[in-house]
Amino acid sequence: MPTAIVTGASRGLGLALAGALAERGWRLVIDARDVVALEQAAARLRDRTEVVAIAGDVADPAHRDALIAAADAPIDLLVNNASTLGAAPLPPLARYPLDELEHVYRVNALAPLALMQTVLPRLAEGARIVNVTSDAAVEAYEGWGGYGSAKAALEQLTAVFAAEQPALRVYAVDPGDMNTRMQQEAFPGEDISDRPPPSASVPALLELIDGDLPSGRYSAAALAEAHA
Repeated sequence: MPTAIVTGASRGLGLALAGALAERGWRLVIDARDVVALEQAAARLRDRTEVVAIAGDVADPAHRDALIAAADAPIDLLVNNASTLGAAPLPPLARYPLDELEHVYRVNALAPLALMQTVLPRLAEGARIVNVTSDAAVEAYEGWGGYGSAKAALEQLTAVFAAEQPALRVYAVDPGDMNTRMQQEAFPGEDISDRPPPSASVPALLELIDGDLPSGRYSAAALAEAHA
């Protein structure tokens, strides 16, 4: 039974991916900040596979250590999905609170790198690391300077980590727009029902996990188009 750590798995893309992995017989170590939502997600997943659920913040070193310890070794997959939108409603960079920006970088960039560093000696042969990014990392959207720049940092960390670890497959994947709570927080009061559900992006992530594509940055839309 292969083992995966999936952060931010109480809802949205993390939960959708965890469900797909459970169907494939993966043992899961999942986390989220919301204890109640995490336990509800874990209960659903336990119908299909073994699940260890640990509530906490990936920016907390003790929490990261707990995730790695629960996964034990060998670890076949690390999915850095947990992230924070930051200040909301989305402020321009000229007025972005710097303490909030620092937290966004800790959660969205430094915590994934810390998990990659810690998990490295425990990875199984052929293991994958998947870091969830955003088109806001490469496009200059007004109001998205905090979140987008943190994701841009994550993408560069991913690329350099991959270059330094050529035996691994290390991916940054942009799942595209999704109907999620984070999207709703970014667009308060707007109807986002036209956005696809997170499950629509899961096949692209599974292609990276199951296949042998080279390390790099991928988008769910491009991967889907390649197989259309």
